[in-house]
Amino acid sequence: MHSIFKTAASAALLAAALAGFAVPSQATETAVVLPAPARDMAPAPSAKPETAVIAGGCFWGVQGVFQHVHGVSGAVSGYAGGDAKSAHYEAVSGGNTGHAEAVRITYDPSKISYGQILQIYFSVAHNPTELNRQGPDTGTQYRSAIFPSNAEQLQVAKAYVAQLDKARVFKAPIVTTTEPMKAFYPAEAYHQNYLTRHPDDAYILENDIPKLDNLKKVFPKRYRAAPALVGAAPPG
Repeated sequence: MHSIFKTAASAALLAAALAGFAVPSQATETAVVLPAPARDMAPAPSAKPETAVIAGGCFWGVQGVFQHVHGVSGAVSGYAGGDAKSAHYEAVSGGNTGHAEAVRITYDPSKISYGQILQIYFSVAHNPTELNRQGPDTGTQYRSAIFPSNAEQLQVAKAYVAQLDKARVFKAPIVTTTEPMKAFYPAEAYHQNYLTRHPDDAYILENDIPKLDNLKKVFPKRYRAAPALVGAAPPG
């Protein structure tokens, strides 16, 4: 959602709450407890850090979730799916650039696998059954998409979607796409660490804090209280 509309939505939610009205749930779906991927990438104790690029609605919440995951050294909000010229918020918000609001996750494959990242992504970071939308935000830029960086990631992602569809763990079909990883473009500085910097924003309270709560409940051993923030030293 364009920042001005996000601000307006936040103000409306806050005003309703202060007036004593019940605020309708928009993107606070109950977390889904999912099976681990049957096919995954093998642990690599001495390997270099790996990256995973995923999209699942507004990047504020997705980034915020993965910044609190053990084994993740960084999560950057940005754009994937389009070209460099259109990789800025005003253009992407129009919904015609091919970009999705995405998050690039850097992780230690000796501590967390690519499949385990996808398990968190599908369980608590977003709703993979919503087509070209997520909660209050609509448009192709808010689509559910995975951008594998190599053939192995592609195979794991496709196998996991097929596994979850077969198990019928969701009430509707999964609409998550796997798309070619052309390039990832970091978003503007004001979008980075947004959840941490604005925890009392009504949009964050309604749509994203519940995701963190679900991360704690569903993946207590994966949850890390101190976030791995953009611009900060990686957690030890």
